[in-house]
Amino acid sequence: MAFLRSRLFWIAAAVVLVAALLPLWVSIYLLSVLTAAYYFGVFAMSWDLLFGFAGEVNFGPTFLIGLGAYTAAILNSTAGLPIPVCVIAAAFAAVAGGILLAVPALRLRGPYFGLVTLVAVLLLQNFVVIFAGVTGGEIGMTVPDVLSIDASINYWYALAFLVVCAALLFGLSRSAVGLILQASGQDAVEAAALGFNVTKHKVAAFCVSALFSGTAGAMLIFYMGTASVDTVVDIAIGVQIIIAAVLGGRRTILGAALGAVFLIVANEFLRPLGQLNTFVVAAIALAVILFFPEGLLGYALHRGERE
Repeated sequence: MAFLRSRLFWIAAAVVLVAALLPLWVSIYLLSVLTAAYYFGVFAMSWDLLFGFAGEVNFGPTFLIGLGAYTAAILNSTAGLPIPVCVIAAAFAAVAGGILLAVPALRLRGPYFGLVTLVAVLLLQNFVVIFAGVTGGEIGMTVPDVLSIDASINYWYALAFLVVCAALLFGLSRSAVGLILQASGQDAVEAAALGFNVTKHKVAAFCVSALFSGTAGAMLIFYMGTASVDTVVDIAIGVQIIIAAVLGGRRTILGAALGAVFLIVANEFLRPLGQLNTFVVAAIALAVILFFPEGLLGYALHRGERE
């Protein structure tokens, strides 16, 4: 009940209310941009759970996203399975890949975990290119089924998905498991001395992150109607996800979603600037990170506490 009276709850409620009213007065084009942004919001929240709480820097979030996206696309394209089945299979594939990657990687110390996740993305990119007959290669592959051809319906799917994922991830981050993850991320030695199995909890966090990332990846390709390296696997996409999470506020979960929406919308509106587009957005993100290291949401929350 304390959360319902907190500043964070009212900020989140206001954002959701505004988002719910947007279809009444914005263009179909902007709805389409926001739809994609909401899926990226789930990517960023999933990454924040692992970095913000477990303290592990995953430089390859698109490995998990790509596994889910391509699993769903291949099953839908080759086997003709319905969208719900493909999305569930995508979630399982991402979790399985996450376990195979996390179990050996988390035994490493220092920067090696991050390097392993980065290499995993490169391996997935090469896999997609080598097995182009199945994956479509660099061109990508078209999926026969889509969520909807109506922009408003697609928007509601994405918004509902984002809200549900945000509630689940935020609840997990504030649970006993989330507190253990936070303790493990801040001081793994002390957490282990208190009797917590640090590795087990970090593997669990990686699997949860994989579950949401893979599911969101599948939802995204069924919204766009295509899966390609440029949209779900590319390292540049992973960098955007990381920047979004840090920009919104580390260890806030909800801030990561806000950061992702800001980056996607800003990139789209500044597109007429051409090559300056990326420079301007990156400069804004850098300024926020330098002057507001807690992130935008983190700053708003802590400012409210100080007042």
